[in-house]
Amino acid sequence: MKKIIFSLLSILVSAAAFSQEPSETVKWSGELRDAGDGLYEIVFTGTPAKGWHTYGTGSEYSAPTVSFVSEGVSPEGGLYDITAPVIENGDPVFHERFQLGQKVRAENVGNIDGYVTFLACTDGACTPPQDWEFSIGLPGGAVAGAEGGASSIWALVLEAILWGFAMLLTPCVFPMIPMTVSFFLKGSSTPAAGRFKAFMYGLFIVLLYTVPISLIILITKIVGGDAVTADIFNWLATHWLPNIVFFLVFMVFAASFFGAFEIVLPSSIVNKSDKNSERGGLAGIFFMALTLVLVSFSCTGPIVGSVLIRSTAGEFWTPMVTMLAFSVAFALPFTVFALFPSLLKKIRGKSGSWLNSVKVVLGFVEVALGFKFLSVADQTYHWGLLDREVYLAIWIVVFSLLGLYLLGKIRFPHDDEEQKPLSVFRLGLVITVFSFVVYMIPGMWGAPLKALSGYLPPLSTQDFVLSGQTGAVLPQEAPALSGTQDEYELKLPLSLNGYSTIEDGLAASAREGKPVFVDITGHGCVNCREMEQRVWSDPRVLRILRDDYIIVALYTDDKTKLDKDDWVTLENGRVLKDIGRVNSYIVRERFGVNAQPNYALLDGEGELLSPVRGYNLDVEAFVDFLRSGLDAFYGRQD
Repeated sequence: MKKIIFSLLSILVSAAAFSQEPSETVKWSGELRDAGDGLYEIVFTGTPAKGWHTYGTGSEYSAPTVSFVSEGVSPEGGLYDITAPVIENGDPVFHERFQLGQKVRAENVGNIDGYVTFLACTDGACTPPQDWEFSIGLPGGAVAGAEGGASSIWALVLEAILWGFAMLLTPCVFPMIPMTVSFFLKGSSTPAAGRFKAFMYGLFIVLLYTVPISLIILITKIVGGDAVTADIFNWLATHWLPNIVFFLVFMVFAASFFGAFEIVLPSSIVNKSDKNSERGGLAGIFFMALTLVLVSFSCTGPIVGSVLIRSTAGEFWTPMVTMLAFSVAFALPFTVFALFPSLLKKIRGKSGSWLNSVKVVLGFVEVALGFKFLSVADQTYHWGLLDREVYLAIWIVVFSLLGLYLLGKIRFPHDDEEQKPLSVFRLGLVITVFSFVVYMIPGMWGAPLKALSGYLPPLSTQDFVLSGQTGAVLPQEAPALSGTQDEYELKLPLSLNGYSTIEDGLAASAREGKPVFVDITGHGCVNCREMEQRVWSDPRVLRILRDDYIIVALYTDDKTKLDKDDWVTLENGRVLKDIGRVNSYIVRERFGVNAQPNYALLDGEGELLSPVRGYNLDVEAFVDFLRSGLDAFYGRQD
């Protein structure tokens, strides 16, 4: 157990060693002014980063443009310079803070949404076209920022609170509930002491989320952004080391629930923390909070990563406030669960055999859910250990044994020897468990099992599928990246075909005259699997993707090493050597996102047809999203 504790702590130390390349070349903001006669003037303010410059509207090849996505918004004339640019080599250039203007008419809209497309250059090297998204409320108001799409910090706080509560239901967070309950079952000497410990547990969770992020943002503010990396969270969520550690932790807790041993903190750690029992107790509570935060990173990492993206975009207080709101909402249910054992003990008086049965049941659940972490490592490194049918076989056996235990056919060391009659409640659990087992069995032959899509490996890993819904190998004439196509086969779900680089997708777009659908995904992405099985599988979505789009799959967590010729060297000297890191860099720089899944629609020139769309299980909205891309694509060709 001591080794596990040290391994968990080493993850934080290792993560702190990363650094991030600067991702912002021009910091944008905007405001709306009433120009009279039903006109509004949007004033865009840009501030180039040190050493960077951008261009005015009079540039022949590099002029910025503005596009609107809100219906009912009509531009009056084109984008124009408010600040006079400096003329260099015949081009209008901005090195310092500048303003651009655009007049529009807006009818029956609450917000004016769109994006500014611009180029930025430094030392003779220029970026590809970049987009800055904006959302401006009427009448008048401040732009929310490129990433947020919200009109105020309160909208961001509300979103963070909702995400905090929603994370409780994710596969890597929900199994921590029984670990919390088990840890606090020992209770406290007094009710007041129990409430204090539960409060400290919640406080430690909040601090572990908020303090490191605040320090990172503070360092970013001081040193200009070079000391932060969004790869920290990708590493925690997908690297083999933390996932294997989390898997082992779950197996150790399960063994403890089965009665193999009692989990206690090493006495040396407790003694070094403090000599008195109260501070020793706080050390144990802190360890539980630390374990929860580390394990939950597999699901909360993308959300935290999105907050970091906002911090590197120049916002200082907003990420701290939103992270505080997220962590409070995330910690609140666990604080309640920590209080519950004390209240339960007060009502019951003392624990009985029923309490040991609860722990055994939770042990089976821990075994089943712990394999999710091993599956993540298996998918990202292509070990081939936990294909879908192997994973399902383990779950079927585990839950079958759970059903037999509930029937009284299996006993553990701490169970009562006396066989008691089956209660109605226990019978209900037996029926539920065996119904779940029966539900999973068809999955051994390829049934989609949509209710479990976020937990299971993708269907493309299954060897035998009666329905024929296997994954489709990305075409060999469009290899993933040079030197990697012979090492493994990248796959798309639902028999779809596609490409694995944007360049290959754009080339196919030119040949076939279709727009490009970019799937920003990951092997270990829970929400990606849910989107594929619950949204992509809809016949309308599947038909549009298959017939009307060129699909590009960018795996941001793939650990396959690239040939040296395909390495990417950043401006700060850091070298990206594997597919996942290269793709993470591409989507962060090109689309401004750091979470999976995200979906981008591009025209044949690589320009966005619609704002990037994230995780959302609304099928109708996804169909509208795809159709809007088609309308914009063919509209630009007219």
